[in-house]
Amino acid sequence: MSIILVRHGETALNASRVIQPPDTPLSERGFGQAHAVARRLAGLAPAAILSSDLARAAQTADAIAAATGLPVEPTELLHERNFGALRGKAYDSLGYDPIHDEKAAPGGESMEVFRARVASAFDRMLALRASLAGPLVVVSHGLVIRVLLERHLRLPLGTAAPERLANTSVTIFAPDSPWEASVVNCAIHLEGDLSDDQRAIAGV
Repeated sequence: MSIILVRHGETALNASRVIQPPDTPLSERGFGQAHAVARRLAGLAPAAILSSDLARAAQTADAIAAATGLPVEPTELLHERNFGALRGKAYDSLGYDPIHDEKAAPGGESMEVFRARVASAFDRMLALRASLAGPLVVVSHGLVIRVLLERHLRLPLGTAAPERLANTSVTIFAPDSPWEASVVNCAIHLEGDLSDDQRAIAGV
């Protein structure tokens, strides 16, 4: 039995490359993506859903809950990195890359603080999965999943952590050490108009 990481569906601010405030909802396309991944995950018979309670993740988790009949357990540990005063600003207008900046934006989180929170989230999901008889679905955000891939999971030989994770992409790993990932950033459930937009910003 496994732990299944899911990035949230697309938002209008993802598509327009804006650093997102916490209450940013899914776009119409994002809702379509959420229902697509929900149908895929329903076939895996998960036992529980753990999710960031930021709007875009919570709405994605709600679609999975509707398809599986499971309740959603929210947690702030799975929030995206807090970019503070940069939220609501166009990424391309900043003149630098805050995503890879180790320092905190005004009112935001440094990478050190963010990585520590992701480590706590990892411990939380492992503890929850240990109490279940089936897979655990974890709905979160691009940078959270990337830190998990870079620092906590063993990737398949020859595979590197992707720089960009697709909206509603699925990553699956074993719940026991060394936490081997068998699927990374897979979005085969998205087709046609729901396909991931490679130009959209990921992780903010």
